[in-house]
Amino acid sequence: MADRPARVSDVHQIAASMPHVKRVEGPKGNAIYQVGAKSFVFFRTPQADAADPDTGERYDDVIMFWVDSQSDKLALVQDPGSPFFTTDHFDGHRSVLVRACRLPEICRTELTELIQDAWLSRASKKRAADWLATQS
Repeated sequence: MADRPARVSDVHQIAASMPHVKRVEGPKGNAIYQVGAKSFVFFRTPQADAADPDTGERYDDVIMFWVDSQSDKLALVQDPGSPFFTTDHFDGHRSVLVRACRLPEICRTELTELIQDAWLSRASKKRAADWLATQS
C-alpha cells in the first residue's frame, strides 16, 4: 500500500495496536493512550499555552507525543515549517505537540514511527525489548 498523509484516525489505530496499551479518557473525554500506566499519546483539551497567535483562541486539536530525549524533541520542533511544536509549558518535558489539522503534512509511515518511538520511550525495558525483538 502506498504511503498517504496521516489522519487522526491513524493516531488512534496505531497507538491502540501497540502491545500492552490501555486507552483511558481524560476528565473531558479526551483520549489518552498508556503503556504500564504511563501516557505516550495524549489528546489535549484546549489550553492557554497553545492558542492562535492572532485571535488568542485555544487550539482544540492538539495531540502530545512523548519522545525519547531532548535531542529527539529538538529534531522535530526546530524547523519552523514543521507541524510539530512545543510551548513554554513543555520546557524540559520530553514531548512534542502537533495540531490534528496539520497531521496530513506527515505521512502515515512517519506517524507510525513517531508513535512507536513514543511507546518505546514509556514502556518498561522488558516490554520494549520484547517488542523490538519482533520487529526484525
